[in-house]
Amino acid sequence: MNGRPTRFGMTAPTVEDIVAPGFSTPWDAPMVPPFPFRFRDCRIMTLYWRTDPDAIDFLLPPPLKRTGDIACAHIYQMNDPDWIGPYGEMNVMVGAELPGKATGGYSPYLALSSDGGVVHGREVHGQPKKLGKPQIEARSDLLVGTVERNGIDVITGTMAYKQRAVEVSAIKPHFDFATNINLKAIDHIDGRPAIRQLTSRALTDVAVHEAWVGPCTVELRPNAQLPVFRLPVLEPLEGFYWRADFTLVAGTILYDYLEAGS
Repeated sequence: MNGRPTRFGMTAPTVEDIVAPGFSTPWDAPMVPPFPFRFRDCRIMTLYWRTDPDAIDFLLPPPLKRTGDIACAHIYQMNDPDWIGPYGEMNVMVGAELPGKATGGYSPYLALSSDGGVVHGREVHGQPKKLGKPQIEARSDLLVGTVERNGIDVITGTMAYKQRAVEVSAIKPHFDFATNINLKAIDHIDGRPAIRQLTSRALTDVAVHEAWVGPCTVELRPNAQLPVFRLPVLEPLEGFYWRADFTLVAGTILYDYLEAGS
């Protein structure tokens, strides 16, 4: 910040600082990282399953359309991200498109063990993040991914430990989850809608160090506060275990509901 000096050994923000991109509160200990920020040594378990197309349609906000009947869950161990520090994350996605404009993966559910990650995802991307405890464990010859919320393992996924290596291009067999689409909804303090948008972001500087594939199992348990069970497992498909670095950068506004309705 280019603010005014104070006796606290740091500058106080000016109005120009407050209205600049990347500003966050409290200003002497900001919560939300500015773009870009780097994630290093991430371990990811990606689980695919066939689900009910009607369930996908129920969860997609219009005018998004589904592109298939496949859901996936990414369970991350974020070992060394800027600002936020180590934490676990889960992102459930389904293939979706905004006709004529964008295709990718829409996220109806996310859970994180980081308060900063939850706030950033909700305030900036519009991701429906909630606190939870995602983790990946190697239990002898089995990789086990779990997502706990309210003492309930809402997702349990398994696959064999590192049996068949694949190229990085293989980890997106059903839809391009690298383009993440989200519904951003924020109100003014007086209750009027301030933001109603479909947003999109793609990771940059992605370096995948290894990737492994194998048959997977996916078990979903009901939880009213993290209802991933709404995407039932009709057929478990393949799982991938991969390790990567990437950078999170600013995204784009795909669709503005308030402008479209004006």
